[in-house]
Amino acid sequence: MSEAEDDEFILEESEFEDAEKEEERKAILEQKKNVPCPLTQDMITESLSLLCKTGNGLGHAFVKLDLRNRNLTEIGLLGSFVHLRFLDVSSNRLTDLSSLAPLTQLLWLKVDRNLVQSLKDQPVSQLAYLQWLSLAQNCIQNTEGLGGPALESLTLTGNKIQRVSGLDSSRLTSLVALELRGNQLETTHGIYLPNLRRLYLGRNRIKRLDGLEYLESLTTLHLRDNQLETLDGINSNMKSLQYLNVRNNKVFSPDALSSLAAVSTTLQVLILTGNPVTEGEDYRISVLKLLPQLERLDKQAITEDEKAEVQERLLEIEGDDGAD
Repeated sequence: MSEAEDDEFILEESEFEDAEKEEERKAILEQKKNVPCPLTQDMITESLSLLCKTGNGLGHAFVKLDLRNRNLTEIGLLGSFVHLRFLDVSSNRLTDLSSLAPLTQLLWLKVDRNLVQSLKDQPVSQLAYLQWLSLAQNCIQNTEGLGGPALESLTLTGNKIQRVSGLDSSRLTSLVALELRGNQLETTHGIYLPNLRRLYLGRNRIKRLDGLEYLESLTTLHLRDNQLETLDGINSNMKSLQYLNVRNNKVFSPDALSSLAAVSTTLQVLILTGNPVTEGEDYRISVLKLLPQLERLDKQAITEDEKAEVQERLLEIEGDDGAD
């Protein structure tokens, strides 16, 4: 993995830099919440784009609609636009998505920065072809009611989710990327998705790693800015794990990393910057003794000198054991 892959996670910081502005935006929305602003035909007409053939191939229709920043409280008119495949209704005041039920051809849906509180009984789980869904920065408190046989990427960043429940692997068979950054999670319990490959849990309150044995296909696990003191919970069932970011937690000693031995043959990149364990003099060497196949630790690639030193120390340990 390249350093550029780690840099993509720096985007996480920018998402929360404007927290004060976000609170101001929510305050303005609160003031306006009793003033209805329904979607109009003119808004739709001026925002449609991407002319494509319809599903039966006999006609053409616009399939992309951008309704960002319209102050909308109601989108009932969308029910007539059954050929839509790409829809962005971000930065509005929507609480109910039931009007989307007729849009059975949707592939991509973005509902960021609205006022949705629950996904239970919302139609997004019944959209058979929906592959990409983002509901970042709403008021969602749990993950009940989520589903979708074609859904590959789900973003719930910046909500109020305290625990993960109701994620049914039989209804989320295609899900490979799950974003839960910036919520209120205290544990990883409830994420039972064997086909998941990328899991982002930064900026929560996670103290325990539970249930990770179900994540057999996971390649990327992002746990930055949590409250972990140990990495107990990482286990040999995670046989695909290549990238692990636990930056800015409370991991205090090399012993707290011992469970990483279970993924020593697959783990390529480990980010531990900002943990007390990194302050030790032999920090890098002690980690490499545990993970000799590691390619990068924090921002630095493993050097040949470091590999040689690790081998030398391991040989010394074997020699001492033989002498005994």
